[in-house]
Amino acid sequence: MTLPGLTDYHEAWELQRRVHAEVVAGDRTDTLIVVEHPDVYTAGRRTHRDERPTDGTPVVDVDRGGKITWHGPGQQVVYPILRLAEPIDVVAYVRALEEAVMEVCAGFGLGTIRVEDRTGVWFAAGAGRRERKVCAIGVRTAKGVTMHGIALNCDPDLSRFDHIVPCGITDADVTSLSIETGRDVTLDDARDPLVGALVRHLDPLRAAPSPAGVADVTSAP
Repeated sequence: MTLPGLTDYHEAWELQRRVHAEVVAGDRTDTLIVVEHPDVYTAGRRTHRDERPTDGTPVVDVDRGGKITWHGPGQQVVYPILRLAEPIDVVAYVRALEEAVMEVCAGFGLGTIRVEDRTGVWFAAGAGRRERKVCAIGVRTAKGVTMHGIALNCDPDLSRFDHIVPCGITDADVTSLSIETGRDVTLDDARDPLVGALVRHLDPLRAAPSPAGVADVTSAP
């Protein structure tokens, strides 16, 4: 389910809740919501007051894990709404999200890493640069079905992260596919590879994995 144009965060959050309820009830197959948001800060349940914007910018408090982050133009956001197989392993689910994004980065010729005790997809420190995150992850599981998801920086205005402590991390930076490749990488460039990688890596974790792949994991509204 790809939402065209910029979609207000509250609208997408309401859509997530509706799709989640339908998947829980068995009225909808597992769904990927693929979206780009206008400028917005969202704060997970572990966000501290001193990590919020210092200029009074409004923040949307949400029920996902993790801390505060920014969403905006040039960032590909995907919300997987899927029923996980029993026994539910949230760590394995997060690792599958990371693997999918790492595969996409490799397709652009970029080598990425995981950082111990931190979620997301990262580039290693070196050549005078600190570790830096290209994709943030914040998830929630309720009644065995996932919500929220990933935010992959393609070509956003990274200065928006300067007004917060992104994900509560002070000793690393934020980056984008465009910065790391040295060329403009748009959402159109990244979207299909990302959806395909997510389908491949998430399908084994689903309660009802299907050889149909994309047809079953992504569905129309």
